[in-house]
Amino acid sequence: MLIGQVQLLAQDIDPADAAAGAAAGAAVAGVGMMMVLAYLGLVLALVVAQWKVFSKAGKPGWAAFVPIYNIVVILEIVGRPISWIFLFFICSPVVGVILAIDLAKSFGKDNGFAAGLILLSPIFLLLLGFGSAQYQGPAALAGDAPSGGGGAPVGDPPAEA
Repeated sequence: MLIGQVQLLAQDIDPADAAAGAAAGAAVAGVGMMMVLAYLGLVLALVVAQWKVFSKAGKPGWAAFVPIYNIVVILEIVGRPISWIFLFFICSPVVGVILAIDLAKSFGKDNGFAAGLILLSPIFLLLLGFGSAQYQGPAALAGDAPSGGGGAPVGDPPAEA
């Protein structure tokens, strides 16, 4: 009885349908592989760009490969305290925006470039690393950075005459 049912099921399978299913599976696998390759290319571009930015700022380029240490190096480049690493993990979008502004200003760029770093970071990091921008020093220590602590101490305002 069981053999007869298996034979009936085998007769219902159309070889063309089986081939179409296999082709669809291969197409999905191909698209998945292309997405993985695109992601790896993006990660590689970010690491190379960070390497160049770190080198321009006088920091070791290899730090771009070390996951948490690269954030510490960026904090050093822009002049923010290392304790901001904890803030980065608590509210990374806000801290990331502040660091992008600080990074742009540390290389003598304006707020428009900082917006580019925020919205299109791979492209603008490559521009920062391979472009003509020179490291000016930590923007947060110069007082030319967004507020949020870690900047230069502010003295008393000048007395009015």
